Amino acid sequence: MKRITLDKISSSTKNIGLQREVRISEEIIAESGYVLAGRIHGVKATYNDIENCSGRMIRLHAGDVLAGTLGHRDALKGYSGRVPSSIRVGDRLQVLNLGGVIGECTSSNPEVGKPFDFEVLGSIQIFPQFESRKGEHAHVAHHSTLRKKTPSGGNSFQSKVPVIYIAGTCMHAGKTSAAVTIIRNLKNMGKKVGACKLTGVSLLRDTLEMSDYGADWARSFIDLGVVTTDKENAVSTAYQVMHSLIDDGAEVIVAELGDGILGTYGVKEILADAGLMGLKSIFLLCANDPVGAWGGSEILQKSYGFSPDIISGPTTDNLAGIDYIEKELGIRAINARKDSEGLAQHIGERI
Repeated sequence: MKRITLDKISSSTKNIGLQREVRISEEIIAESGYVLAGRIHGVKATYNDIENCSGRMIRLHAGDVLAGTLGHRDALKGYSGRVPSSIRVGDRLQVLNLGGVIGECTSSNPEVGKPFDFEVLGSIQIFPQFESRKGEHAHVAHHSTLRKKTPSGGNSFQSKVPVIYIAGTCMHAGKTSAAVTIIRNLKNMGKKVGACKLTGVSLLRDTLEMSDYGADWARSFIDLGVVTTDKENAVSTAYQVMHSLIDDGAEVIVAELGDGILGTYGVKEILADAGLMGLKSIFLLCANDPVGAWGGSEILQKSYGFSPDIISGPTTDNLAGIDYIEKELGIRAINARKDSEGLAQHIGERI
């Protein structure tokens, strides 16, 4: 075990509260959630920042020693990667996202170039016992900021708190823009607003923006120590996050489902869960174009038995898309950025 100084601490490690001086071990557990120290290699002109634990984007440079968290990612417009079966000091992994998730890159998008290499220096150790020299491998789930709750009867809800779900056809479809617009309008109505991001890969940016727009509470799967949601953990994690908002007194919840409705982050499993969908007052679908609006609506109706109440996103940026959606699909189309008052009025009438 040796002592090193970190140059950058990524936001994916935020549950642990790392200081710049840490101790590392050559013994490494190759599983999602464990925190490693590594040296950055490579030069990039794009996608070259990392989000720190305060949510600030900071530039990564070759030679920086970074604290990151093992995890997987399947991003259409970014990097895809996995946690390898074994990891040793000196191995080269990659930085898979802006939150500092580390894994073996298996695919990249030309728009973001090759990822930074992450030369493994060791597993970061923590010392939970006062004055003890016996360290433990740092893991983000061991220091979750939300108290885990097991509802009586399993995953269920007795609450009548209305939930506005926001999903998209893919990444960058306008989900967070719609979410924060809705949050601001609900706050102007005098509501206590709980906001959450239920699926995706570790990054604080979206929940911080929700707080900036007035959410009384803004949480995500990260608070429970989940690095990346998937079909195995998305539903149980969503229940925990939603319960925490309801218990704290939220009068309405705005819940963003990260990625797209056909992705691998567990959105499909959440849509299929009767308990979670039983809270649904409004379902807003964001799409980039009319084909996405049509396809997303078809999937929701045929696979899950409901249609979106509102369609937003870039497909509603002008009347061409709005007219198609409303006349051909029979669904209300509202652009969250250009018609926030219309969106607020429609939501106010529904909840």
